[in-house]
Amino acid sequence: MKDTKIDSTRAELDSSAGVPPAVAGASGPRFGEVSIRDRGRLPHWEKRGATYFITFRLADSLPKSVLNRIESERQAIVKTANQLHRALSADERKKIQLLSTPIIEQFLDNGAGACHLRNPVIADDLANTLRHFDQRRYRLFAWCIMPNHVHVVVRLLPRENLSAVVHSWKSLSAKQANRILGAHGAFWQGSTLIT
Repeated sequence: MKDTKIDSTRAELDSSAGVPPAVAGASGPRFGEVSIRDRGRLPHWEKRGATYFITFRLADSLPKSVLNRIESERQAIVKTANQLHRALSADERKKIQLLSTPIIEQFLDNGAGACHLRNPVIADDLANTLRHFDQRRYRLFAWCIMPNHVHVVVRLLPRENLSAVVHSWKSLSAKQANRILGAHGAFWQGSTLIT
């Protein structure tokens, strides 16, 4: 995992929602210090006091063939840059971003997979999981539970870690859902591709 710190000399605006968009071609960080975690895929931008829009999805919400195609095309772009002994260009990073986002959104919106979040008991348990640490670890502003994915708007409280918070949501809710379904194994998609 590579961490990069970016400092800005501009004053932070009180009304700022926090993190600038983490998409290729977007403006760079403007307010304070931003940590960028990058595991060779889409970067995760983190800023203390930021408000985050988070999407996570069920393990079966994207067919394996789609994931394999996205990963294969991504690897081809990275391999070309490596063969030329250079970092990815802005255009290549943008191509990788555009490669996955529209495809993923289409499958999510079309209701791909078993859509276990349609089950009201599983959806209620997930909503309770999201609310559990509200005001103790984070401020939960809004959430939307779709049939095969979840959207959350949240601001972390001081000393909290974004990946730890999301991991706790996914871990707790997966155990409950698998118990309800009488199933075992992955319930949530890993963080390889994140929208």
